[in-house]
Amino acid sequence: MDSRALESRDADMIERREILDMATRMSLTPHVVEKDYVLGWMLAGISAHDALRDSWLFKGGTCLKKCFFETYRFSEDLDFTLTDASHLDEEFLKQTFSEIGDWIYERTGIEIPAEKQAFDIYTNPRGSTSCQGKISYRGPIAPRDLPRIKLDLTADERIVLAPNRVSVFHPYTDAPEEGIDVLAYAYEELFGEKVRALAERTRPRDLYDVVNLFRNGEALPSPSVLLDVLRQKCEFKGINVPVLADLEEHRGELENLWQSMLAHQLPILPPYENFWEELPAFFEWLAGGAAPVIPARYAVGAGEVVLRARDMRLPVSGQAQSMIEIIRFAAGNRLLVELDYQGSTRRIEPYSLRRTQDGNIVLHAWNTDKNEHRSYRLDRMQGARVTNRSFVPRYAIELGPEGPVQVSASSARPQSYTPRAPQIRPTRAPTRRSTGFGQPVHIYQCPVCNKKFRRRTHDSQLNPHKNDWGGQCSGRRGFFVETKY
Repeated sequence: MDSRALESRDADMIERREILDMATRMSLTPHVVEKDYVLGWMLAGISAHDALRDSWLFKGGTCLKKCFFETYRFSEDLDFTLTDASHLDEEFLKQTFSEIGDWIYERTGIEIPAEKQAFDIYTNPRGSTSCQGKISYRGPIAPRDLPRIKLDLTADERIVLAPNRVSVFHPYTDAPEEGIDVLAYAYEELFGEKVRALAERTRPRDLYDVVNLFRNGEALPSPSVLLDVLRQKCEFKGINVPVLADLEEHRGELENLWQSMLAHQLPILPPYENFWEELPAFFEWLAGGAAPVIPARYAVGAGEVVLRARDMRLPVSGQAQSMIEIIRFAAGNRLLVELDYQGSTRRIEPYSLRRTQDGNIVLHAWNTDKNEHRSYRLDRMQGARVTNRSFVPRYAIELGPEGPVQVSASSARPQSYTPRAPQIRPTRAPTRRSTGFGQPVHIYQCPVCNKKFRRRTHDSQLNPHKNDWGGQCSGRRGFFVETKY
């Protein structure tokens, strides 16, 4: 696509400090945040590639985090359903991700070494071809041992609803002006997949996901639509549609693994009991019972504007921005916040961030110590911390973006496609018109620090750049190394 055409330039990735600052704000390890950063650019590269853009359907927990709910658990893998089974070929994947790696390096400086990529093609339990890939990268943190992104690729999944093209949440300073988008499962299909996964493998992250999706009243689909999706998913996998009784035998295992499998993906791990205890209401609703009660919003005052942008970037200090992120995460996970405000600490239930008529930004919350509604000006807040104490909302929580557009089963269901048998492709790079894939790349090496730069033209003049020991090499001419096609 034309908007993603590459310019011939040297690219530096974001500063290491940006990753460290975000990790501190979110109480996460830097490598979790760095991986989230690289995942965003990997999705950009996949979507910019002509062969993949309209045939790879993004799904799974990372899709929920990157495309629907940014105040969600961080994830580590990229899961796709492929509508073209011939892509499940090792040589094709190596060639394609070598191209994607060059494209990402040109734009960001993230290194994705072609020799550190591996694709394991195997026969899945249904007798069809699938793939697990491992993509190594060197980002701003640059550890000695390169971290990896896992790819899970299948081509024989049953697609029930039409996929949607959605924007990717990338809260970093190098986000492209045109944004990042990707073709993804419909929200209802993601929800159905998560319920099916909870029944089939009963992992803590699936319990966390199902309950969070159920709690999001604004995006909650019709139970009949979700049940229809779930039935088809379970039929395809050869399992029964789950009921609560099926999960009872796994309750102890889920509780034992809750900490070890989820804590590193969240700033604060919510109590396991609050998620397990919500399953009866979910299964009752799914079977046609009462819908969850959605509380009314707190009354909007004269001249107030509710702030619900997906990326809540406001003209405030870094500390204030950090507090907003902490409060939004707590609200999305129904956790109390300890708020330092004008010299004392309040324990609050956060509900809504609004701009007042006179231009102040205020947080509407419930003070649990005084048992009353209060509003707090952002510029008077001194600190905010998430607790592991949960609350039952008494007002609608308006601290996240509004839910995704609902998709009706009648209008969104595509004709089922029959997976084709894998075809071995030639490994030559396909010709690309505008994205920069398949064009020759000329590599020049800095004579001082030995860092390599990829160019679309024969231009040996290097821009000033950071070296591996923390200094900076001024602009100079590089040594020509090779031309790659």
